[in-house]
Amino acid sequence: MGPLVPEVIGNELNFIVALFVGIAFGFILEQAGFSTSKKLVGLFYGYDFTVLRVFFTAGLVAMIGVIAFDHWGLLDISLVYINPTFLWSALVGGLIMGLGFVVGGFCPGTSVCAAAIGKIDAMIFVAASFLGVFLFAEGYPLFENLYKAAPWGNVRVFDSLGMSQSLFAFLLTVVAVGAFWAVTLIENKVNGKSNPEFNSKPLYYGLTGLALIIALSAFALPERRQSLLSEVNDSRFVNGYALEAMDCDELAFDIMDKDKNLQIIDLRSQKDFNAMSLPNSTRFNLENLFEKDAHKLLTIKHKKNVFIADDEMLEKKAAVLASELGYSEIYYLKGGLKQFRNDILNFQQPGTASNQHERDTYRFRTNAAQVLPMLIQEYKLKMTASGSQQTKAKRVVGGC
Repeated sequence: MGPLVPEVIGNELNFIVALFVGIAFGFILEQAGFSTSKKLVGLFYGYDFTVLRVFFTAGLVAMIGVIAFDHWGLLDISLVYINPTFLWSALVGGLIMGLGFVVGGFCPGTSVCAAAIGKIDAMIFVAASFLGVFLFAEGYPLFENLYKAAPWGNVRVFDSLGMSQSLFAFLLTVVAVGAFWAVTLIENKVNGKSNPEFNSKPLYYGLTGLALIIALSAFALPERRQSLLSEVNDSRFVNGYALEAMDCDELAFDIMDKDKNLQIIDLRSQKDFNAMSLPNSTRFNLENLFEKDAHKLLTIKHKKNVFIADDEMLEKKAAVLASELGYSEIYYLKGGLKQFRNDILNFQQPGTASNQHERDTYRFRTNAAQVLPMLIQEYKLKMTASGSQQTKAKRVVGGC
């Protein structure tokens, strides 16, 4: 299943849900007539464009759904795998696929659907598909240069075209609606009569209007990640945001007291984090706050989530971002790690205390300067000995 946030469908349930989704998908394909080769190849001969309508509709629904889920923070878009594009293998593969579709009357998915209900031609098509896969695998060294030619990477169409995601979604919907009207006219011309399913023009006009309204909604659902990141890059917005600060003495006390409710989120680089990390801290960057791992960590009840970095402004940005994403009990370290090192880890008493408060503070910091480095070293040795690393959700590779 997709990387939903929160993770309502865990790994244990994934395959069971996938089984039922697959059964439902096959049922819908069969009911739509996709188990009949005549209906499928009708696309190429102009008498039946059901394939175009179904796949355009599926693509548009999925596109708007992903945009909406990403905007509302219900989908970790960083874990959605995008197949890498290799231009020449895509062109050659597309030609082979199209030729096979016309000659055989099926594509790989519909052939399995038809074979499941006993179509002999579909069974032959499936067997031939396996033969083709075998021949390609055995002959891969011969095809490798072509297969890997012109690598474009994990590209997205709207990025390649230099337009926004919302504009591309709207334009694609317009193209789809235009295609629906055009293929209806072509069907009527080729078949010599109008399709009774599309005789009701008011219904067709209504569906067209609804599709365009849904497409326009894409402009109201900008990429949440980019929108919030641009907000926190405005220093005036960040400085005017109501945030809770934790001072260096309080953080040091909680660490030494081994407060189980304390969660430290370190925003520094991996190199700096490996060199010196506070006990039980987790390394994230601003982008990570949109992901499933951050959601799991920051939604644990009764926890104090403290962002630390060398730069206090970076801490504030992360705290604002976390607050905007709906997380609670968010703090930033006042003065950043630079002040924490000066006031705690490398504390040098500036002189004689003038009052009781200063005496207590100096006594605590002197003790912390001795205890904390030992705790930090113990934590580092513990992590090294156990060989444990931060576990992050991985992008699942695959897809068609």
